[in-house]
Amino acid sequence: MSGSNMMRSFVVAWAILTLGAGLAHSNPDSEAIVPPDEAMHRLMEGNRHYVDNKLTHAATSNAASRTALAGTQHPYAVILSCSDSRVPPEIIFDKGLGELFVVRVAGNIPDPVVLGSIEYAAEHLGSTLIMVLGHERCGAVTATVEAKGKSSGSSNIDAIVNAIEPSVDLAVTECAACKGEKDCAATKKSELVNCVIATNAHQVAAHLTANSKILEHLAEENKIRIVVANYDLDDGKVTVVK
Repeated sequence: MSGSNMMRSFVVAWAILTLGAGLAHSNPDSEAIVPPDEAMHRLMEGNRHYVDNKLTHAATSNAASRTALAGTQHPYAVILSCSDSRVPPEIIFDKGLGELFVVRVAGNIPDPVVLGSIEYAAEHLGSTLIMVLGHERCGAVTATVEAKGKSSGSSNIDAIVNAIEPSVDLAVTECAACKGEKDCAATKKSELVNCVIATNAHQVAAHLTANSKILEHLAEENKIRIVVANYDLDDGKVTVVK
């Protein structure tokens, strides 16, 4: 074997060993696990702080916290939220460093990379609560309702629209505001958008276990809980959606 091939083999072997060690090290300590009920309580309590303008997260986002977390992390909740700049989970839940594992993508779309990220948090970091967080006046949902099946001209944006579109079809038939409307997207667009936001969040939540054996198993073992919630842009309140 040539010197360059030997070096390449060594680098690959070292990378595999390092990755394996990192995953092993990240296996959650049972003492650090926060039960789903407690995780949910912490989120909603933090949101009350935010709504009441009594934020405390700065105290857990300082240099001491950063140093303590440099070698390990045990986020108790995963927040799958939209990329919207008005919906930053750490702020609206009043949380500091190391508390939340946040995955943000337009429309909360759970593609394989998003699913893998959530799996990692649940299986290796000990996150017990997964919240799919939709929000009022979502731009991705609004764009999908307005598109009516037409291309945006960007294959990448179309991928977002195509992922949300099935929720539009469901919402049109299930949304109370659309009953008897021939073209609900035109006559009651804002009501339809709200219905699609809720429908999409529920579809995403169902998608998580339907397309991840890891999450399905953890849910069946009651080691994780998946919840759907909605964020109100006007009053800042997060509401769990049944």
